[in-house]
Amino acid sequence: MTKYEELCAQIAKYPKVAIAYSGGCDSNFLLHVCLNVLGKDNVLPVFVRGAMVTQDDLEEALGYLEGLDHVVIDMDVFSIPQFEYNDKKRCYWCKKSIMSEIKRVAFQHGITDVLDGQNVDDLSEYRPGSKACRELGILSPLADVKMTKDEIRAYSKELNIPTFDKPANACLASRFEYGTHLTRKKLERIDRAEKILHDCGIRHVRVRDMALAARIECEPGDMDKMIGQRERIVKAFRQLGFRYVTLDLNGITSGGFDKNGYIV
Repeated sequence: MTKYEELCAQIAKYPKVAIAYSGGCDSNFLLHVCLNVLGKDNVLPVFVRGAMVTQDDLEEALGYLEGLDHVVIDMDVFSIPQFEYNDKKRCYWCKKSIMSEIKRVAFQHGITDVLDGQNVDDLSEYRPGSKACRELGILSPLADVKMTKDEIRAYSKELNIPTFDKPANACLASRFEYGTHLTRKKLERIDRAEKILHDCGIRHVRVRDMALAARIECEPGDMDKMIGQRERIVKAFRQLGFRYVTLDLNGITSGGFDKNGYIV
């Protein structure tokens, strides 16, 4: 039995499911499989909208949900002190709040099984939000069948799911060092900065906010493209208030403030 077949068999055990939906590769794949196995009357995607989500991700996610019954929850993440002050366990407290809301909505729709798109690769990274999900009884079928990110992308491509090659993204708060006081304005500045780079043709990118400096992380193969548009990028970033614009030669690093000598 393939991992895809295992996944379908596991999902078939649930009468109805709610999906913590982000619009990314993993959650779109999970949504596609659940719809195929259970039918759209038994699948409820739930999207949480807030300052931590990029405008592009918001628009894309809502676009993918068109034609499906779904719920959008508006959340003020700044009401969570650990988020506002970017605590080391920010992700734990934020995820606990988000998933608690998704569970509440699921219960209102008569659904007891809530799924997320966590895959087996996620289990080897520092993800305090995963602990919150386990405590709340959130189910992670992709991780349960040991499906990797690469396998999800391969299956998604085979199934013609448009997000098969969508770069991984993360909460905008992850662009700041722990202990930084976060504001809506700061998150919006990072969102605009990354949009500038996307418009330059650089899809997979992070802009780390170092107060006066922007430290840009991208794929090594995109560095020449970045340098080639140096003047355009510097001008746009300075208009956002950054005095210095730097390129990190390490390339893009998931969990950049948890690794490679940054705060742990």
